[in-house]
Amino acid sequence: MDESQRHYAAYVLFNQAMADHLQIHSTDLQCVALLDLESGPVSTGDIARLTGLTPGSATRLVDRLEKAGLVVRHADPADRRRALVSLAPSARERIGTAWDLPSQAFAEALEGYGDAELAVIADYLHRAAAVGRAQADRLAKES
Repeated sequence: MDESQRHYAAYVLFNQAMADHLQIHSTDLQCVALLDLESGPVSTGDIARLTGLTPGSATRLVDRLEKAGLVVRHADPADRRRALVSLAPSARERIGTAWDLPSQAFAEALEGYGDAELAVIADYLHRAAAVGRAQADRLAKES
């Protein structure tokens, strides 16, 4: 558990440093990273769910990201009253370039592990992320 806490703290520090480097808010960076994992455009409601923000805060986040040129809004072909959000092509390039060295360093940290060990690490990360989301939801409901 101690190492897990150290990992989390180090990643929060890294995320803030990356956001500072890109001159954006750390929440904006997290949203961009989550959007990059999505298979297509998502609604602002989906962004609220992914980030744990309220719908109003998610709308303001999308407004900020759009103003910064990091996302674009599209009309939803299924419902013209609703907008969908996706990463702007320039965002992938801008963020991707900033990730080149860190990505290489993280990959090097995993080089000594075999496929079975990597599967265990991936399983742990997946389970830990699920626990984190569940605990965030629990805490939000208690507030």
